[in-house]
Amino acid sequence: MIQFPLCGLYAITAENHANPQSLAKKVNAALRGGSKVIQYRSKSSHERLEEANLLLAECHAFNVPLIINDDVELAFAIGADGVHLGKDDGSIMEARKRLGAKAIIGVSCYNSVEHAMAAEAQGASYVAFGRFFPSSSKPNAPCADQDTLIKAKIRLQLPIVAIGGVTPENGRSLIEAGADLLAVIDAVFGADDPEQASLAFKSLFDDKNIVFNKFSYIER
Repeated sequence: MIQFPLCGLYAITAENHANPQSLAKKVNAALRGGSKVIQYRSKSSHERLEEANLLLAECHAFNVPLIINDDVELAFAIGADGVHLGKDDGSIMEARKRLGAKAIIGVSCYNSVEHAMAAEAQGASYVAFGRFFPSSSKPNAPCADQDTLIKAKIRLQLPIVAIGGVTPENGRSLIEAGADLLAVIDAVFGADDPEQASLAFKSLFDDKNIVFNKFSYIER
């Protein structure tokens, strides 16, 4: 299993591809652009097993983990590096039992630091908050605010992922609030050139001037 990175771009696949090979080509471009994690997310494809296997090969060629969205059994079937669980996708304990002690298990925590703290106690590998901005991929997802990232950064030891309408233009504010990774769908896989789109995010993490400002949050 490849370890989960401590920071960087977390690219999540979109549905806008013609076939498994075209999806793999887009993921390869995102990896060339510096994506540190790839999550395979598919709600409608009839070729999920083939697509997931192709993406696993692409990711491991770059020493990058492949995370499967929602589907523990698919992750197990292809030997993926881990799974991401939403609120209705089963427990961390069940996923850990199925995938093994070294598997990466991420959990959506929406806007709840308490949920994230519970996930950490149950053995999650990372937590994700969002959505932070309007999102065409998840237009009805509950909103999150940046104070949640600040509180989470103080209270948690796990990597923190921010998701939802994230772009190179607004991503800096999320990193400053405490996000370790920025998760994006359309901003990479909706772009004409996923490699250049990924590079635009990579530059945010290369910027040594971004510092988490814990003093902007005062416990009340």
